[in-house]
Amino acid sequence: MTKRQFGVSTHLYHGQRLRRDHLLEIAAHGFEAVEVFATSSHFDYRSVAAVADLQQWLAEAGLDLHAVHAPIVERYEGGRWSGPLSIASTDGDGRARAVTETERALHIARRIPTNVLVMHIGQPRTQVSEGAPDSRVSARRSIEELAGIAKPLGVMIAVEIIPNELSRAGSLVHFVEHDLEGLDIGICLDFGHAHLDGDVADAIETVAEHLVTTHVHDNHGRQDDHLVPLEGTIDWPSALTALQKVGYDGPLMLEVAAHGSPRGTLARAKQARAKLERMLAD
Repeated sequence: MTKRQFGVSTHLYHGQRLRRDHLLEIAAHGFEAVEVFATSSHFDYRSVAAVADLQQWLAEAGLDLHAVHAPIVERYEGGRWSGPLSIASTDGDGRARAVTETERALHIARRIPTNVLVMHIGQPRTQVSEGAPDSRVSARRSIEELAGIAKPLGVMIAVEIIPNELSRAGSLVHFVEHDLEGLDIGICLDFGHAHLDGDVADAIETVAEHLVTTHVHDNHGRQDDHLVPLEGTIDWPSALTALQKVGYDGPLMLEVAAHGSPRGTLARAKQARAKLERMLAD
């Protein structure tokens, strides 16, 4: 039986410029893959030189680039998000800007093979701005444009479960099956976000036919804390049983925040991985 791949999102270092030693640190804790969060203050995805550096760092660390997270803000500094980017915005200029930035991030795959582009449909409830509202129609238009670019690069777009009405598990399934019919679009199951909305196992079963990637983290059901798995209140045995039941055998990508130092968070994540692996084996 093939060992399941575990990876880490560079969200762990989101408030810093991504560096070579970050990837080496992830690899040193036994993880095999990464998802790069394309926020320009964190990783300059627009720069050919930065993408070339990333390719070299991944090779040195022995890590796969499993996914790229599409830009959702222009900057993330000091724990604050600024300049929201929404491909679902009903403001034409705002939507076009978000699509352009997402396309630039997608171009990472021209140089570095990657499987998935993770995208948000709208903004999380906790980050709603006073700008134009988001809509399913705008999101569909944007994804249709981006899918034509992603497919030749061998990249699948995965829309993520996030805490807003457009992006609940059932809403995303309806969106993929009806609004995006004919396009090969998947769903990213975000465990922490699903937990904020209800039962994680139910969400897994809801999105089962479209599940292509994951964001694995924990919380206490109230705030999007991005805790290491088993540090919150998710019923992990139930969630992992559901994951196996639906036949998902892809990577489990930890999208944890640095509670304490990133190194200390990775050490706890390594321990959590071992426990999750035991649960999967049982």
